Amino acid sequence: MRKALVRDWMSKNVITVSPETTLPEAHRLMTEYKIRRLPVVKDGKVIGIVTRGDIRGAEPSEATSLSIWELNYLLSRLRVEEIMTPNPITIAPDATIGEAAQLMLKHKISGLPVVDAQGALVGIITESDIFRLIVRGWEEMAEA
Repeated sequence: MRKALVRDWMSKNVITVSPETTLPEAHRLMTEYKIRRLPVVKDGKVIGIVTRGDIRGAEPSEATSLSIWELNYLLSRLRVEEIMTPNPITIAPDATIGEAAQLMLKHKISGLPVVDAQGALVGIITESDIFRLIVRGWEEMAEA
């Protein structure tokens, strides 16, 4: 696993949003594609990341005095840039899986946008991708 590179295990077709994307649209994309995080991209660069937890945190409390119509109106106007984590921790495609795992553990996050030397998004590596690598290693050891 030490020699495994991020580029070989990352997801390459990344669903992204712009800072102007509304909360309902981000939530719809996450549900439709069964993903838990969306890189926020502006002018080809990753400027933030929004997670399912961010979306849940933006939802109103049960104790609100607003009507359902007022809530829906407000949520429909909330934009991703207002709830995203700005300047997310990223990793290069040539980094090792070990480096990615260490960054995730150190910062208590479950995914990293993968960016090239110019800062353009080229993929995303998640704890699920790392787990897939570990399982493949176990399978190969069992076959040997």
